[in-house]
Amino acid sequence: MTSGRSITVYTDYKSPYAYLAKAETYQLEDDGLARVEWRPYILDIPKYLGSAKVDDQGRVLEEDRNAHQWRRVRYSYMDCRRQARKQNLVIRGTRKIWDSTIAAAGLLYAQQESRDVFRRYNDIVFDRFWRHDLDIEAPDAIAHVLREAGCRRSDFPEWLPEGLKDVSRVSSEAEETGVFGVPSFIVDGELFWGREHLPDIRAMLAS
Repeated sequence: MTSGRSITVYTDYKSPYAYLAKAETYQLEDDGLARVEWRPYILDIPKYLGSAKVDDQGRVLEEDRNAHQWRRVRYSYMDCRRQARKQNLVIRGTRKIWDSTIAAAGLLYAQQESRDVFRRYNDIVFDRFWRHDLDIEAPDAIAHVLREAGCRRSDFPEWLPEGLKDVSRVSSEAEETGVFGVPSFIVDGELFWGREHLPDIRAMLAS
């Protein structure tokens, strides 16, 4: 049974660091330490890392990124793959900067069904996106994942315009609390950015 305390987690499917934090965040709830409220926060990656598009062989087709930004991006993927191996996860470098808003709307839609449906949806989207097996910008693809995850409702395409507004609202509310990246955690009103803080969060919840 989970405790009465709750934490809010902000995530984005196009963030490998958010993917790496998923299992350990689940564990906080599974161990009865807290109720975890998952919320989408859409990263504007080009603002701080520039943008680029590459082909299947990694050749750059388009770019708006300086040498410093390229070094940061390449290191980030190297580091994420290093950490992913510890969890038997696959993280492949993306070919472009994806718009994850539709997949984030799917997150909110899945949560309306149940906790279990949300988790299955969350797992499938993260896993397939980072294996290059899911187009998170395609409403039909996201609707298919929702059905696969166990959603009994089938009105996602009709609900999507409302869902996109909800994603924008939730992201704006996150920024009002100080959120600027993912994964971010709000615990007792305190903001923590990055999965490296999860041991400290676990200790806070257990105290």
